[in-house]
Amino acid sequence: MPTAPTPSSPTPDRLAMLAELEKKILWLAAWTIHSANHLRDNAEGIKVGGHQASSASLATIMTALYLDVLRPQDRVAVKPHASPIFHAIQYLLGRQTREKLENFRGYKGAQSYPSRTKDIDGVDFSTGSVGLGVAQTLFSSLVQDYVRAKGWSGEHPEGRMIALVGDAEMDEGNIFEALLEGWKHGLRNTWWIVDYNRQSLDAVVREGLWQRFEAIFQNFGWDVVVLKYGVLLEAAFQEPGGERLRDWIDNCPNQLYSALCFQGGAAWRKRLLDEIGDQGPVTRLIEARSDAELARLMTNLAGHDLPTLLDAFAKAGQHDRPTCFIAYTIKGFGLPLAGHKDNHAGLMNPTQMDAFRTAMNVRPGHEWENFEGLSAEPAKLQAFLDAVPFNQRKPASVAPHIDVPAVLPAPGVGGKELSTQAGFGQILNEISREDSDFANRIVTTSPDVTVSTNLGPWVNRRGLFALENMADTFKSERIPSTFNWEFSPSGQHLELGIAEMNLFLMLSALGLSHSINGERLLPIGTLYDPFIYRGADALNYACYQDARFILVATPSGITLAPEGGAHQSIGTPLIGMAQDGLAAFEPAFVDELATILRFGFDYIQRNGEGDPDERTWLRDQTGGSIYLRLSTRPLEQPTRTIDEELSRAIVDGAYWLRKPGPNAEVVIAYTGAVAPEAIEATGLLAEDRRDIGLLAITSADRLNAGWTAAGRARERGLVHAKSHVERLFADLPHHCSLVTVLDGHPATLGWLGSVGGHRTRSLGVEHFGQTGTIADLYRHHGIDAQAIVRAALALAPERPVRYLREASGPGV
Repeated sequence: MPTAPTPSSPTPDRLAMLAELEKKILWLAAWTIHSANHLRDNAEGIKVGGHQASSASLATIMTALYLDVLRPQDRVAVKPHASPIFHAIQYLLGRQTREKLENFRGYKGAQSYPSRTKDIDGVDFSTGSVGLGVAQTLFSSLVQDYVRAKGWSGEHPEGRMIALVGDAEMDEGNIFEALLEGWKHGLRNTWWIVDYNRQSLDAVVREGLWQRFEAIFQNFGWDVVVLKYGVLLEAAFQEPGGERLRDWIDNCPNQLYSALCFQGGAAWRKRLLDEIGDQGPVTRLIEARSDAELARLMTNLAGHDLPTLLDAFAKAGQHDRPTCFIAYTIKGFGLPLAGHKDNHAGLMNPTQMDAFRTAMNVRPGHEWENFEGLSAEPAKLQAFLDAVPFNQRKPASVAPHIDVPAVLPAPGVGGKELSTQAGFGQILNEISREDSDFANRIVTTSPDVTVSTNLGPWVNRRGLFALENMADTFKSERIPSTFNWEFSPSGQHLELGIAEMNLFLMLSALGLSHSINGERLLPIGTLYDPFIYRGADALNYACYQDARFILVATPSGITLAPEGGAHQSIGTPLIGMAQDGLAAFEPAFVDELATILRFGFDYIQRNGEGDPDERTWLRDQTGGSIYLRLSTRPLEQPTRTIDEELSRAIVDGAYWLRKPGPNAEVVIAYTGAVAPEAIEATGLLAEDRRDIGLLAITSADRLNAGWTAAGRARERGLVHAKSHVERLFADLPHHCSLVTVLDGHPATLGWLGSVGGHRTRSLGVEHFGQTGTIADLYRHHGIDAQAIVRAALALAPERPVRYLREASGPGV
């Protein structure tokens, strides 16, 4: 469908205004970097950096986009190294401050790479991790379609999702994984603009790369627009001898072209006359131009030519097909560094900057003035900027909070055997029966493990999402099947291929819908726990953007014993603890899981400010995402009522399953599926040890975060600050020992002894697993009941214990 008016050529006055502002944008970006490296105090003596050349190659393209093409509803992922250009544009539009620019790459200044959470000038997508911002635009477009298919977009107009991509950035594999997913889901309204400057960090890119890009994108159903020559070169090609010049440029190696751009007009003249001079029309074409004019002609690539860019963007705006623009540019265009192969991290020295300042007609002391050095009247320039379509964007409204039920169903309680993975599926199945805004706003996604992560019942009831209806052939052919795979616009599950990077990018896009689309979603993504590592960069990226989602990772640990080491996880609990913006939980029982899920649906919607909760010292009011590490091991479920106090303790991270007495000699602290072993060991030790305690830890992450935060508060003078874990351990005698155990790396709980200075032995898994039974593997890795007892004895060996006899499971 058309998304823009019929294209028309910009007027000469408008082109002149844009050309003037392009000069100012290039100047401000270069000066911002120069100021940070050469003018600001630098006591450490470390290079600040800033990529002047990589910024310069996108100055024209970004001028065309932000000052002419973009509408308020369009969203852009800016190439990381073009951050100074972005900030310069926002400065001219009144959305960035001089103070932030003067502190570029400094503490709380404009960020090195565009950041949604740390920059003040309206960054749409963070792009610090190369390649991920590109793919993010694709998934954001799919989420926009999801929201619109549900009829929730209201008056929010359909926008384009645009990525500005460095050609070397296209080496990132996640970009091509995303292309495949976009093709499957009927991608629309997406532009990727490749800054084809043919230089990477270390070298000049291989010849003919653009042809490979063109073929790949066309194979996935994209339109490809190659933007190679500007209007000056196109006009020269029409002159006598012009075709010979075109052929020479088309066949010129990238390295030679870059070198000549750096050397300038005289070098261009000598090379051209030596190689294609004919003492006839070609020679006359070259000799008719001065060195400066010849250099300008030979560097008039389309990526630096406003009329060519504006025409191409206007034409592409007439349809919603995904479009890849391959825009030829010169790295460092307009700077003394242009074309040099070492210019990626290069900086203009003060002498070069003084020459550049003179060329830009900028007086010393006036470097930050908006229109200094420009020939157009300041009032006209300001009026032009005020009328820019993009500049009419209003601050995003806060999407309404979706009410979460006071209690979620907890199936399988009261002595039944159930795993947390199965319990998760049953909880979602119960929610799927509801006709509520809460149930309707949940959207699930999974990388081809929907059934094996127990999302099947949910999908059976809620369906798979697609822009068009697609029937389940097995159902229509009357072939019995447990699952009903029907696709429609009303579906609430997005099925992905086996690519965990895509999963986390999809979760990032879904988890930003409240900001990008003005409509809140409650996203849940499932995957096998060990494969978090495959998508760890994208998970970190999603959290850095402050995307909000619930990640359900299951099965986990060596508990998936028959599958062997390739499907068993060790260090993922440490990822959960270390990842900012992600609250990690590992419940043992389904009623704990239901309590945590209920908290999680609310937590991912929070965006408050203020001091931390003095009960936990966690900043829960700011919210974040949730990570649930679940298991396939069926456990006997306790018969109990989750009252308010227990519910709060589960969410805070731990509660006493058996509270220790005043003379406790040992406390066993466990997490997750090893609960039966911890319970059994407690019973064995209780025969000869007094007042033993059993601590159920539902979140090592939140316990640790609260403990360290309370410590910082005490250091600031809040002497009464005490965290949840400190209160739990407050009455333990000093001689009490701790044994910690989980199906994961022992360091996850190894810090607990530091809370109260108790001797601690931490059990867990440190090496790859293998196939076998759970009992085999627990025994092999030393996390079975007998190993727990031995660890307790080693901490206090002076008294014997009768533990070697087999026990079927004493009560606690």
